[in-house]
Amino acid sequence: MVQLTSRHALLASLALSAVVTLTGCPDPDDPAPDEARSWSLVATDLPAALLAVGGVAEDDVWAVGADKGAGPLVLHFDGAAWTQVQTGFRGSLWWVHPFSRRSAVFAGANANVLLWRDGVFTRVTPPGIAHHTVFGIWGRSETDFYVVGSVASKNGFIWHYDGATLSEVPLPSDIPTDKGDIPGIFKVWGDGEGRVWVVGGKGLVLRKEGVGPFEHVPTDTDATLFTVAGVDGRCVVVGGGAQAVLLEESGGRLEHKDPANLQLLQGVAFNDAGAGYATGQSGAIYERKGGAWEAVSTGLSIRAQSLHAVWVGPKGSVWAVGGNVLGAGLDGGVLVHLGSAAVPTPEIQATTPAVTTCPADGVDLAPGKSIARRWNEQILNAVRRDIPRPGVHARNLYHLAAAMWDAWAAYDDVADGVFVDDKRAAGDVEAARAEAISYAAYRVLMHRYQPSLAVGGAQSEDCFTKFMEKLGYDPTNEATTGDSPAALGNLIGETIIAATADDGANEADNYKDTTGWTSVNPPLVVEGSAITVVDPSVWQPLILAESETQNGIPTGAGVQGYIGSNWNLVTPFAMTREHPEDLFHDPGPFPAFDDAEMNDWAVEMVVKESKMDPRFDEMIDISPGAFGNNSLGANDGHGHTVNPVTGQPYAPNLVKLSDFSRVLAEFWADGPKSETPPGHWNTLANAVADSAGLARRIGGEGPELGALEWDVKMYLALDGAVHDAAITAWGVKRVSQGPRPITIVRYKASLGQSSNPSLPHYHADGLPLVPGVIELVTAQSSAPGQRHERLARYVGEIAVLGWRGEPGDRASEVGGVDWVRGVEWLPYQRRTFVTPAFPGFVSGHSTFSRAGAEVLTQMTGSAYFPGGLGEFTAPEGSYLVFEDGPSETVVLQWGTYYDASDQAGQSRLWGGIHLQPDDFIGRTLGSMVGADAVAKARTYFDGTARD
Repeated sequence: MVQLTSRHALLASLALSAVVTLTGCPDPDDPAPDEARSWSLVATDLPAALLAVGGVAEDDVWAVGADKGAGPLVLHFDGAAWTQVQTGFRGSLWWVHPFSRRSAVFAGANANVLLWRDGVFTRVTPPGIAHHTVFGIWGRSETDFYVVGSVASKNGFIWHYDGATLSEVPLPSDIPTDKGDIPGIFKVWGDGEGRVWVVGGKGLVLRKEGVGPFEHVPTDTDATLFTVAGVDGRCVVVGGGAQAVLLEESGGRLEHKDPANLQLLQGVAFNDAGAGYATGQSGAIYERKGGAWEAVSTGLSIRAQSLHAVWVGPKGSVWAVGGNVLGAGLDGGVLVHLGSAAVPTPEIQATTPAVTTCPADGVDLAPGKSIARRWNEQILNAVRRDIPRPGVHARNLYHLAAAMWDAWAAYDDVADGVFVDDKRAAGDVEAARAEAISYAAYRVLMHRYQPSLAVGGAQSEDCFTKFMEKLGYDPTNEATTGDSPAALGNLIGETIIAATADDGANEADNYKDTTGWTSVNPPLVVEGSAITVVDPSVWQPLILAESETQNGIPTGAGVQGYIGSNWNLVTPFAMTREHPEDLFHDPGPFPAFDDAEMNDWAVEMVVKESKMDPRFDEMIDISPGAFGNNSLGANDGHGHTVNPVTGQPYAPNLVKLSDFSRVLAEFWADGPKSETPPGHWNTLANAVADSAGLARRIGGEGPELGALEWDVKMYLALDGAVHDAAITAWGVKRVSQGPRPITIVRYKASLGQSSNPSLPHYHADGLPLVPGVIELVTAQSSAPGQRHERLARYVGEIAVLGWRGEPGDRASEVGGVDWVRGVEWLPYQRRTFVTPAFPGFVSGHSTFSRAGAEVLTQMTGSAYFPGGLGEFTAPEGSYLVFEDGPSETVVLQWGTYYDASDQAGQSRLWGGIHLQPDDFIGRTLGSMVGADAVAKARTYFDGTARD
C-alpha cells in the first residue's frame, strides 16, 4: 500500500477533513456488458510498432507508432476505413491526444509536439532539442495541455502549452536522484477538475492540484511506472519490471492491485462511464470489474512483446496497440479491438520503397565534358547514394581512373597502362577512346556498385546502363576478344576486377574485417553520462539510440562497427614497404592520454565549440589575405600578402565566427554532397578543370592538353593518391587505435578538474578550468538566474560551454551553445552519427586533403587556384544540415590548394571529432602520399612505368 504523504496532500486533508479526501473516489457502476461484442485482431506484424491509440468516438480513432524510415506510422479510422496519414515530420510518435474531430496533439521523438487542426500538422517549438523524447500528453484543450518525456529514459521533463508557447514546468526539488539524474517521466493524466498526475521511472509519481506546483508523491515501488489514467477521481497507475504493478487510488491512498504472474503493464484507460482496461506484456489484457482487475481471455493469438497502450471508446469499445516495444526494434505492430462491429485491417506503407530507376537528370551529369569526366560524375553520384566508406570509395575511384587511363593509353604510342598495357590502332582514335573508356568504366562500376556491395546500387546500375545507351553503346556487349574498342574496354574492366579481387579489401565479403579486431574499451552510450574506459588512449566505439551515416542512410541502433579495419592490407597505387605488416608511412609517436599536451588539445576543441552559436557576433576575416599560408603540419600562417595572379591584395571577407565554424564543419564533413573526402577532391579537381584560368599543362610546362587527356591523367594521379591516402591513414588508425575527443573530454570531465588541488573535484588528469568555458558547478553558480542554473543537481561537477546538440527541427531551429555537463559533452555532429566509426589518429580528412592538394599543385604547376582564388558559397538559412543556418551567407575562400586542405583538417576540430595531432600528422603523411602518387603517375604518362 502506498500512502500519499506529500505535504500538500496532508494540508489538504487536514483542512477539508474526510469530506473530500483526495477529491473523493466513488466507484461508478461498472458498465453493463454488451453480449454482442467480440475481440478481434485487426492488424498484426505491421512493419512499425503502434505505440498509442486514442479518439473522441468509435468512428474517430487515431493509432500512432514508430518511424521505420519514412516518417511515423499514423492511422485514422472513420468508422468505415483506415487512412494512413503523413505528418511531414520524422521520428516515432509515442502518444496522441485528440480534443475533437478537428483537432489533436501528437508527440514523440525529436522533441516533436505536433498540433493537428483540420488536417494540417504544425510543429510547436519546444524548449528541448532532438534528444528530448515526448512520451505522454494530456490536456483540456489544444491551448492548454501538458507533455512529458525524458532524455535517454532519464532526466524527465514536463512542458506546458498555453496556446502560444511550450514552456518548461519546474519539477519538485525532492525527486530522488542517481548521480544527479532524476528518473524518466513517461505519462501524464488529469481529471479535468484541477488535478494532474505524472508518472515515470523508479516509482516516480508527481501530482499537481489546481494552480499549485507539481509535488512529489513518495511510493513504495522502484518499478517503472508507464501510464496513468482514471475516471471520477479514481487514479490508476500501471508499470512493472520484474513484477507488474497496478496502483489504484482509493480513499486517499494508492493501493497495490498487482496482477499475479505478469511482469509488465504498459497501458491503462477508462471511458467516462467507468469502463477500464489495462494492457501489457505478451498481449495481456485486464478489465476492471466490481472494483477488481480481471484477466481477459480474448481467444486471440497476439504476437507482440507488449500491448503498449489502450483506449476505451465512449460506447465501450476497446482499442489496444503494441508490438515489439521492449527493445530498439519497434516493429511487429499489432492492433486489437473489442466491439460489436467488425473493423477492417489497415493497409500500411511504413517504409519508402527503394529507388531503383535513374532520374532523368542523373543519366548524363556533365554533357559537353570529356567522356572521362562524364564517367567520373557517375561514380561520384554512386558514392553519394552509398554508405560513406572512404577507403572503399577511394579504391573504386582509383580503379575507375586506372580503367579509363588504360583505355586511353592503348591508343598512345608512349604511355604505359596500369593493369592492361595493350596497344591498339584506330582510324578515329577519339571515337575509339570514348568507346573503350566507356566499356571499361561501365564494367568496373557495374561490379563495384552492384546492390550486394552498395546502398543504392540498383539505382546506380540503372544510371550506368542508361548512360551507356545514351552514348549509343550496347551495355549487353560483354565481348573481350577482338580488335573493337568495346572488347578492349571489357577486357580492361574484367582484368581490373579479377586483379583486385584479392587485394586485401575483402570485397567478396562486403569489406568486412579480416584482422580479428576487438575493442579494448567498452562502448560509450552517447545519450548517457557514465563513461568507463580500460585505456583512455584507445578509441572507444559508440552506442547510438539511432544511427545514420553522414549522408543520412539509416544503419540501425546499437554499437558502431569498425569501418576499414583491414585497409592497411590493401594493395596501393604508388607506395611500397619492406614487410607486409609494416605501415607505409611512419607517423611517429602516437598521441596518448598521458601526453603533456593532451589537456591543451582537449581545451582547444572545447573552446572552439563554445563559439558555435549564431547569437554570438564575433567576426573573423576568412579571406586568403588573412587566413591560410601555413607551413606543413601547422596552423602558423597569416594569409597571403597579395594574389599572385592579379598582383592585388585579397579583399577582406568578414563573417561571423559562429557561421564560419559551422559551415566549415559541415562543408568538409563528407563533401558538399556527401561524396566522402576522396570524392570531394574529385569535385574540386573538376571545378579547377572547368576554370577559365586553367592552362592544361602537366606541371605547368609543355603543350596544353586536350580535355580528355588532362582528365584521364588528373584522375590517375589524384585517385591513385586518395587511394594510397586511405591505406596510409587507416593503416595508422589500425595500429594506433587513437581516441576520439568525445572519450577524452567526457573521461577527463568525469575525473574532475586539474587546475587547483584546493578546489573541489580535483584530479591530476581532469580537465583544466578555463573561466567562461570549463568551470566547476557550485551552489552559487547554479542558483536561480545564474549561468549554471540548469545544472543545479550537479554541484561539484565539471560544466563546459558547449553545443546543446541537434535540434528537433533542423530546418528551422538551432541547438545553440549553453552550459552542459562535461560528461555529456557532444561534438557538433548529427545525433545519429556523433563520431566516425573508426579510430581518430590520424585524420583521414587531413591525409586525403593534403594528398589531393599536392596532386593539384604538381599537376597544374601552381599551388594557387586558377585566378588565385577558390570559393564556395553557403547561402543564408539554407546550407547547414545539422541545424538552421548560416545566419548570413558565408563564402569560403582559399588562395591555394594547401589552404583548402588545411581547412579540411581544421574543420574536424571545429566538428569535435579530431584532436590536433590527428590533423597535423595527417597533413604531413598526405603530403608524402600525394607527391609519390604524382611521381608514379608520371611514369605511366611517359612510358617508363614498366622499365
